[in-house]
Amino acid sequence: MLLCAIMAQILSIYGLVVSVIISGDLKETMSLYKGFVQLGAGISVGLSGLAAGFANGIVGDAGVRASSQQPRLYVGMVLILIFAEVLGLYGVIVSVLMLTQARQEGVNCLY
Repeated sequence: MLLCAIMAQILSIYGLVVSVIISGDLKETMSLYKGFVQLGAGISVGLSGLAAGFANGIVGDAGVRASSQQPRLYVGMVLILIFAEVLGLYGVIVSVLMLTQARQEGVNCLY
């Protein structure tokens, strides 16, 4: 099923977007606070993408097997795949909130 593969690729795009945001804000002299917030933002999107990928894999496997026996289950499988994909979107939202908070904080200490 092609839909499961496409939804897995969307998760990688979430990680790419957050990494571009982080790399645009990197500096040679940066506060420790800002560095740890960027690390936390990357971990947030990475772990939520991992959880969403596992959920997509499990739902995709069970859904393809079930929809081959009963074609009416296809719509339900797609809905559950969308709910699993939202897990990754939550991680992106949390990481963007963290990164905007780190920009607004403006801590200038270098230790």
